[in-house]
Amino acid sequence: MNIISNNIKWFMVVTGLLTCTMLEAVFDPEMAVGNLFGEQLQGPLANMIVRSWGVLITLTGLMLIYGAFNITNRKFAAAIAAAGKIVYVGLVISLGNPYLSNAALVVGFDTVVAIILFIYVFTSRNQTKSV
Repeated sequence: MNIISNNIKWFMVVTGLLTCTMLEAVFDPEMAVGNLFGEQLQGPLANMIVRSWGVLITLTGLMLIYGAFNITNRKFAAAIAAAGKIVYVGLVISLGNPYLSNAALVVGFDTVVAIILFIYVFTSRNQTKSV
């Protein structure tokens, strides 16, 4: 697992930037929901919730980037991001085929990212200098 620890900084930067693409949901919630789930938004409440969701996911991406460069908070950022991604994956899987087929790429990406982040969190030693 040394390969993960040795490359975690750049892994977190790249996955953080990709996660930040959900900022799209803040500015165009209809398109984000359509692209991810093949559904249309229905009403102002759904619009508000999707925008809020987009902000929270973007903040998770920014936290991954911050953790990549701040070794003191790296494991915390990795653990929170991994947990959030696993919850999302579990929820999409629990809804079944209609949503899983549309969100398969994101579910696959989030699953792989979460596994790698959890491996890092549970196997890496505490580091005292920036890597």
